[in-house]
Parts: sequence; structure tokens; C-alpha cells
Amino acid sequence: MSKDTYEARVKRVETAIALGTPDRVPCLPLAQTYPMIHAGYSVAECIYDVDKGIDAFLKYMREYEPDQAPGMQFNNLGMGKVMELQASKTTTWAGAPDGRLDKNSIHQFIEFPILVEEEMDFFERDYSGWLLQKAYPKMSGLLEPFGTLPVSTMGQMGDMLWGMFFSRPDVQKMIQTFAKIAELSAPINAKLAAAAKVMADEGYPSFTGGMAGVPFDGYSDFLRGTLDSMVDLYEHRDLIERYCKWTLENTLQSIEMQGMNPAAKGKWVFMALHKGMDTFLSDADYKNLYWRDLQIIINKIIDVGMVPYIYTEGPYNTRLKYLKEVPRGKVLYHFEEVDMKQAKKELGDIACISGGFPIYLLHFGKKQQVIDKCKELIDDCAPGGGFIFETSAGFDDAPPENVEAMFETVKTYGVYK
Repeated sequence: MSKDTYEARVKRVETAIALGTPDRVPCLPLAQTYPMIHAGYSVAECIYDVDKGIDAFLKYMREYEPDQAPGMQFNNLGMGKVMELQASKTTTWAGAPDGRLDKNSIHQFIEFPILVEEEMDFFERDYSGWLLQKAYPKMSGLLEPFGTLPVSTMGQMGDMLWGMFFSRPDVQKMIQTFAKIAELSAPINAKLAAAAKVMADEGYPSFTGGMAGVPFDGYSDFLRGTLDSMVDLYEHRDLIERYCKWTLENTLQSIEMQGMNPAAKGKWVFMALHKGMDTFLSDADYKNLYWRDLQIIINKIIDVGMVPYIYTEGPYNTRLKYLKEVPRGKVLYHFEEVDMKQAKKELGDIACISGGFPIYLLHFGKKQQVIDKCKELIDDCAPGGGFIFETSAGFDDAPPENVEAMFETVKTYGVYK
């Protein structure tokens, strides 16, 4: 068993983010469903049984000893029945009644336009009304009763209409379901909190502090969908601009509130960049619609005393020139697909970098290939500090010998002399 303490792991990671040289390269592979599968459970089992999920992640932590507590919170442990009651139309999961996913799949987002063209005037005129009457019923079966809420006349007959609405049997059933969700969630969340304390007591810190998003991602992911948002760049660009401006203000307020929690200081604000990749937006659109807001959000996260964890998705080679425009030693950039040697060259004296280890190699490569790739990444990115070892994305049913080789190589070869 490692002699590393909680404080040692925190210092190792914080030193790397500040562009210093820790004792060795921090090892934070993105365990996704691997802990559950490796422990002999299916993902579906753990989604419906929080005890099995916790058992799996504790076993993973104790066997491989990563430099942070593995992320239980991203795997919906124990929340199967709760998600069934929520009746989401935009998400499905292993074990869900629709049977769309394999028992060992991670959850999947179902993309479709929530905002359709004929609703755009309503959307801009009365966003809250549109959410209640149009968006929520499309997103959740539980919220379908809101589809008949007479929002256009609420101002004239508010009290009476609200009373009539909430007295309806279908709305009463919706409220009762919310109560059931709260009842089911409470013991699950208590068990997860207790497990997180066990992890901390055994020396494994959690750096998770909050979440944020780029406004354009919100527009493309949730409102219009990928294809329609591309058309909107030409046909409804003014709407995109107004939405991004409004959402940016709300995002900054949310970050301000996250930073008011004393326990959040030094924690990471996770931001997944879905539509910023090289091949999605033109360089001009990336600069003016995407990076413009992302840079402001990054600076705000830093201002409130937290760390921006910027999770780039897809190829990001042409965007490196923008990522340099941040305060030195305050940002962690994770890369899924990028020339890591070039990323180190361009960002090495500005921001900590991580990722770049291809999960396909962990899944399908030979043990020696895994070892060689780990060493290559360390050789390219570790000199001078400012590097954290992470896999390019989460890994699932990789061979245990490859996972063991990855951890062992990083912890031995990644030692700073």
C-alpha cells in the first residue's frame, strides 16, 4: 500500500496546476465504468444498487491508488429508480426500461431540438413561460402536465389559474412523484457522502467543486441540437448572440455563488467543451462566439478562488493559440485528441495540461504498448512540471493488466529526478 497521505496528494496535484515540479507526475486516469466491471458488477446493477457501486469504487481506489478519489458522482450510482420517476426524454442509461443500452454502457444523451422555429418568438418574449409550457414537457415525461399551463393569461388571473392547475389530478400526481424522488434520493445521497468521507479518510482527496458551461454549447446541445444550430449560425445568428449574452450573465452569477462556499476554494469547476473542436466551428466563429465567452468564464472561476478544469472534446490543435490567453498557473486543460508535444510547447509555461492517453490503446493494445505510450507522454509533457496524467476519456472494460501497467508506469517512470 502507498505511503501517500491526503496532504501529499493534494500538494502533488496543486503543484502541477501551478506549473511547479511535484515529486512525481500526478496520476488521475478517468475511471468511468471500469471500477464496476472490474469488481464483477454490471453498470446496470450499480445504477440500481448504490451499495454495489460504492463497493466497486472503493475496491478500485484501494487497488490502484490514484491521486484523487474516483468520481462516483458521474455514474448515477443507485439512481435508477429515481431516473425512472423523472422520466427523462433526453437521457437513457444501462438498465433503463427502454432497453436501448448495453448493461455496461455509460448513460447517453438523446439529442433533438427542444426549441423549434415556430416557438422562437415565444422563447424570446417569455423564456420562463416557454420553459414551463414547451421545453419541460419535451424533456421529461414527469413534467408533461406543464404543457397545458396557460402562461399567456397568468398575469390576468394568476391566483385562480394556479389554483386550478395545481388541483388537477395529473398535477397532483406529478407533485407526489417529486416527493417520492426526494424520499428515494435522500438515503442514496447519504451513503455516497459517507463513502466520500471514507475515501478522504483513507487519503484520497476530491477536487470536484462545481460545473459551468460555454453558452454556445448550451444553445447547440440542449436548445437546437447540433445540426439545427449549424444552420442557425447563418439564419438565426442574432438569436444565438442574444442567447449567449444572456446565458453568460447567468453563468457568471452561478460561479459567483459557487465561490461563496468556503469549502470550494481551490476546487475545480468542470467545463466540458462540446462544440469547440477544430472541425466544428470556423476559426472566426470559435473566436467570436465560443472563446469570447469561455475566456470570461475562466477568469471568473479564477477570481472566485477556484480552478477552471477545461475538458476539451475532439481535436483541439487549432485552438491552442486561444487557450494561451489565460492567467499563468491557474488553469487545467484536459485534452482528448491533440498533439500533446505541441500542446506542451504552446501552453507549458501558461497552463497545466493533461489527457492525451488514447483509451483505445488501453482497451485493445498490448501491455508493452501501454507502457511505451505512458513513457512517451511523460517524456513529452512532464519536463518542467505542469503535467497531470489522465486518459483521453473515461475507460470501461479495459484488460486489468493494461490498467495496472498504466498506473505502475506513471508512478515509477513519472518521478522527477
